[in-house]
Amino acid sequence: MCTRYVSPEAVDMERFFRLSKVHPWSRQSLFPRSRGPFIRAARDGAANGRELVIGQWGLVPWFAKSARLKYSTSNARSEEIERKPTFKVSWARGQRCVIPALSFDEPNWETGRNVWWSFRRADGAPWALAGLWNTWTDPETGELVESYTMLTMNADRHPLMRRMHKPDPAFGPDEQDKRSVVALELDDIDRWLLGSSEEARELIRLTPVESFVAGPAVSGVPGSA
Repeated sequence: MCTRYVSPEAVDMERFFRLSKVHPWSRQSLFPRSRGPFIRAARDGAANGRELVIGQWGLVPWFAKSARLKYSTSNARSEEIERKPTFKVSWARGQRCVIPALSFDEPNWETGRNVWWSFRRADGAPWALAGLWNTWTDPETGELVESYTMLTMNADRHPLMRRMHKPDPAFGPDEQDKRSVVALELDDIDRWLLGSSEEARELIRLTPVESFVAGPAVSGVPGSA
């Protein structure tokens, strides 16, 4: 699972993701329940069919009583999104989004202690991480709360991502259920945002190791590799 990443500047998101309108935003490190930017299919006919939204990192499902949930929804296991109550409505409705990230961080325990590693794209572009979104209405105030979650998938056989997270001694090296974020290529974004569930499901796959630049974060600072 991913619990911290660095979001790009608004101008960089506008240029790279071809957005016609963006919210004011400065690069910053984000953690679960932080407010961060995500991109979804535009609902107002905006150019290129994409809009940038600022929302809570941690999806608030339709049945929630409060936006401050007692359980974590910052990550969604891709194997469960069609049946898990928290995420299945967003998936069924095609409420898929892209989460822009300059880098993301994962814990490495190969030394016997947690060493944070930072992951960037080898081509210098921002990551386009796959996610789901929802708009929740506060039943008491009527406030609309935008929120999103980041998809993950099994990475036990990935040469890099399998090295992350603390191993469970009760399971073998290929049975750990190590997790990885799901990164989209630029040419696949429209299919992820606007395609059918079947088309979107085909895009949930591991990123080739050649696409990564990864290593220990300097002084444990997110995104500083």
